[in-house]
Amino acid sequence: MSELNNNFTTEQISDLKKITDFFKNQMCLNTNSDFKKCYKQIPHEYLEATGNGFWANINFEKQKELYDQISESTFNEIWLFCKSTEYKTGLETKSLCPNLVGKYQKYLSDIGNSNPRIAKYVEKINMSGDFYPMSIKSWYILNDKKNFDLEDPNIQLILIIHYLSLNDQEKRNEKWMVE
Repeated sequence: MSELNNNFTTEQISDLKKITDFFKNQMCLNTNSDFKKCYKQIPHEYLEATGNGFWANINFEKQKELYDQISESTFNEIWLFCKSTEYKTGLETKSLCPNLVGKYQKYLSDIGNSNPRIAKYVEKINMSGDFYPMSIKSWYILNDKKNFDLEDPNIQLILIIHYLSLNDQEKRNEKWMVE
């Protein structure tokens, strides 16, 4: 957990715990649940085959409430809002993107120094500027126990931020407004 302490303030670490608790509450039905057991019980392959990520079960209204419960500083170290333009209509919408120069990206890089799978994940985020759904496939997570130890709080946090980001991207439907 030294990577967390090296990259985030005490308040931000507390916020990251709120994010983790929220995810466990949404996906595992309670915050005391064993993350590894919960994750393994999800029918990942079936859901992927049907084109549905399991994260789609996260209540987006509650997720937006979570954003209000964490500090703006923590949010901004992980995410920022980008403008997306639909090709056919030209409609401009607000989309959640990774903050490529935030503390969370540095945290990922620190974890990637000792974990080649996470290093590859960071590389894909940096290349695309996005949380791409296929950059962390459930098959790897379930079968690569060395690099995806589901009992490791760092791996849990990385997966949680990834899946919350995908859920936000899938469900957010707001017009882009110049602020």
